[in-house]
Amino acid sequence: MEYAKKLIYLSNQWYNDGLKKANIRDLSGAVISLKKSLQYNRDNIASRNLLGLVYYGRGEVSEALVEWIISKNIRSRGNIANYYIKKVQESKTELETVDQAVKKFNQCLVYCGQNGEDLAAIQLKKVISAHPTFLKAYQLLALIYMQTEQYAKAKQLIRRAHRLDSTNETTLRYMHELTQLYKDKAAKLKTERAQTVSYNLGNETIIQPVSATLKDNATILTVLNIVIGLVVGAAVVGFLAVPAMKKNMTAKTNKQIIVYSEQIAALESELDLQTKELEKYKAESKATEEEKAIAQSTQESYEALITAIEHYNKEGYSKSKLADELLAINVASLGATAKTQYDAMTKEVYTEQCKELYEKASESFPVLNYTRTIECLEKVIKMNEQYEDGEALYMLMVSYQKKDQSEKATGIYNRILELYPDKDVAKKATEFMKPAEDTSQGQTTQPTE
Repeated sequence: MEYAKKLIYLSNQWYNDGLKKANIRDLSGAVISLKKSLQYNRDNIASRNLLGLVYYGRGEVSEALVEWIISKNIRSRGNIANYYIKKVQESKTELETVDQAVKKFNQCLVYCGQNGEDLAAIQLKKVISAHPTFLKAYQLLALIYMQTEQYAKAKQLIRRAHRLDSTNETTLRYMHELTQLYKDKAAKLKTERAQTVSYNLGNETIIQPVSATLKDNATILTVLNIVIGLVVGAAVVGFLAVPAMKKNMTAKTNKQIIVYSEQIAALESELDLQTKELEKYKAESKATEEEKAIAQSTQESYEALITAIEHYNKEGYSKSKLADELLAINVASLGATAKTQYDAMTKEVYTEQCKELYEKASESFPVLNYTRTIECLEKVIKMNEQYEDGEALYMLMVSYQKKDQSEKATGIYNRILELYPDKDVAKKATEFMKPAEDTSQGQTTQPTE
């Protein structure tokens, strides 16, 4: 009891921490805290409902629905998750809009991988307009703007993303990179201004390169050019100066090569960084699709289970149809509580249906109605593979063989040997299958005249 109380206490403590972070728009931090809360207590309704709200606030509607459906399954009455689900389901237009926004976002990732940033930017604008809380769309569009040097637009989008989630790592990293790009741009402008001279002429401002002022000293320049000409002439006559000039030119060329190499290296580094960012987005997109598929499967399983529970409690509902509904549920996606409810229903329904179907198969088998026998026993095997200590498997194997479905018959035969290696049913199955094997071997070894 002390251990259980401690787990509940820790779960509530992490819930309070997640609530504080959600109130200050620290959604990423809130997700981490609430997930820890659910690790200590999976049945913490408040944590699960708040986690759904945080996902919804970041534009991740499908993830929010999964949390609320699980919460509803844990406690169906007096649960605010019912209200959230109802509100989302009432607005089918909103659900369709969110679905289209996610599809367009994934297409934009494809465009970016194909150097189609312009198309991606156009689509992302539509995505943000239709789904204003889609955090990843803001981040990707800001990255495209940064790559195309549209820093003002990128800054605006980053601020909006920061308002949606104040501690998101990707958003903070982009803010840092954008600040650095602004500093580099300011330094470049300062250098360019230092190389120009501006002055006012009436109501106009004239901007000229610094070297233009030399035109005012035309006479001095003329004399200087003459002197330089004489010096150059003397240098040409003195061939000893030629090697020194070549050496100077070589040194200058080497310096330029070094400068150009550094610029190329910087550009390659920046390109590599941007490529890694795009690859990361592609990986996140694939993970998002996988998570969405898992969430969709979980949602469908819980909805099917809820429907089955309603039919189970409904008087006069066909047990055969209820058994089919239970067989269609993906048990692996159910939680512990849901699995318990599922097992309780199947224990009763499957027992009754197995008995009924086996009796029908037993009636059909002696009169050689193998089609009906197979139809009944396939359901029996799905519900209880070892029904009647392997007799159901044996009858199904014989029916498959009689219907010329040898591959299926062989599969059932191998399963009987695996489950009942030392039982009479295995010996009986071996004796039945042996003539077929002997006939097959005799046909392959018979000599031809």
